[in-house]
Amino acid sequence: MNTHPFFSLKKRSLLTALVFTILVFGFGKAWAQQATTSINLVLADVISIEPGSAANGGSVDFHYENQSDYNSEKTNTVPNSLIITFSKPFDLKVKANGKNFENGTNFIPVNVLTIKRNESSQITGTSAPIILSTQDQVLVSGADRGSKLNLDLDYIIPQTKSSSTDMLGKPAGTYTQEVTYTATAL
Repeated sequence: MNTHPFFSLKKRSLLTALVFTILVFGFGKAWAQQATTSINLVLADVISIEPGSAANGGSVDFHYENQSDYNSEKTNTVPNSLIITFSKPFDLKVKANGKNFENGTNFIPVNVLTIKRNESSQITGTSAPIILSTQDQVLVSGADRGSKLNLDLDYIIPQTKSSSTDMLGKPAGTYTQEVTYTATAL
């Protein structure tokens, strides 16, 4: 019988407990590691008039076919005229690219047309109807930032313009002029 004190059952149990304790508690912490990472959100100002906007390559048509058309106000409401994403408050300006609607050598002045924000628009800010001209005019001022906000526009030809010599007596045909919208950060 081996009576070596090292191999006694009591000492063996103590040694096993000690080894277990060292493995679980002593080395367990030495094997755990931590790392810390910085997460950076790098923002840029965004100015975007979405390609899906109706004003992007679209057209607004007014048809004058009879005396009733010339003797009444006409309004064309265009939903999603502009769909805008902006990271800052902005102003929206509008201007005609020429002083007349043109049909060959025949002209109708652009000031026959009024443009205004329709109440169904998501874009906020101060707005008043503008009479179209070749000068940039603020259509909406102080519009708040947002993502994919729609601006529905009313295009209006008042009866006072359609029944005037600005339009009466002009040769039949399609008169065209382009309009440019510009969104500018405040």
